[in-house]
Amino acid sequence: QTSGHLDFYRDGMYSSMDIDGDPYYVKPMNCPFHIMVYKSRPRSYRELPCRWAELGTVYRYEKAGVLHGLMRVRGFTQDDAHIICTPEQIEDEIREVLRFCMYMWKCFGFKDVKAYLATRPAKAVGDMAKWEQATASLLHAVEKEGVQCEVDEGGGAFYGPKIDLKIKDALGREWQTSTIQFDFNLPERFDVTYIGADGQKHQPYMVHRALLGSLERFFGILTEHYAGAYPVWLCPEQARVLPIGEKFLDYALKVRDTLRENGIRVDIDQDADPIGAKIRRARGLRIPYLLVVGEKEEADGTVAVRSRANGEEGPKPLDEVIARIKKDVADMA
Repeated sequence: QTSGHLDFYRDGMYSSMDIDGDPYYVKPMNCPFHIMVYKSRPRSYRELPCRWAELGTVYRYEKAGVLHGLMRVRGFTQDDAHIICTPEQIEDEIREVLRFCMYMWKCFGFKDVKAYLATRPAKAVGDMAKWEQATASLLHAVEKEGVQCEVDEGGGAFYGPKIDLKIKDALGREWQTSTIQFDFNLPERFDVTYIGADGQKHQPYMVHRALLGSLERFFGILTEHYAGAYPVWLCPEQARVLPIGEKFLDYALKVRDTLRENGIRVDIDQDADPIGAKIRRARGLRIPYLLVVGEKEEADGTVAVRSRANGEEGPKPLDEVIARIKKDVADMA
């Protein structure tokens, strides 16, 4: 009630549950809870900036017609954070968040990133001077970090300006991801303050930020971008050992254990299927390295490598394969 969610977003929330005579709601966002942590005791300007982050699950009653796989769901987890700081700190804080976002998208292989700056709408809360300072800090951050930016005049939320980062996948489709959002509404509603150097109470600036946004949506975008063939460092299963027959299972298990001891995510296909079926099954899962073992490999202490990148490569010493996978991981390939 204090946050205003019931007034503004009731239609997008699930109905209340009666528990021992009190109404309870599943939360649609994490913001008020971080504010309550901040307000758990008086704060001094010396403590600022305060930053809280969590992987928080939220629930929104989206209309059935807009639900779409992992991209639009009713219950999802956000990598949510809130920064509470002084006016003098906002530009540095915004720039650090933006730098963090750009580094993260680079790690995941997205190089085409564009910022969209949404400014004050006709109906808005908060002091005009604060809006101008916040908007300027967002614009300065994208300029200093060299991020391509498009301004959406009047497109901001009523409670503050924001930057949305949009990325393009391998097919050129644009997806909205990271958000850096000022909020002039909640600090006012919750009476958020700090004691300044002058001994008086002041209202801080509050910034919401989500790097990935919805984790579910992020994994959907990632899967679409790579068509399931994730980089080696990101693959849940980096290698699979495929024994040609049951009599080579002991050697296959030794190979698997050696890979695991070296920090490689590996499994073994122990089914009695022909080797061709095992290979087809593993290729369908986009596993980067398939290691076939039979009589010759056991005798020589090698593995026959089939890589996702190069196809059939023939027998290789196990140490060489381990070093190669480790290099792929280190290079984030």
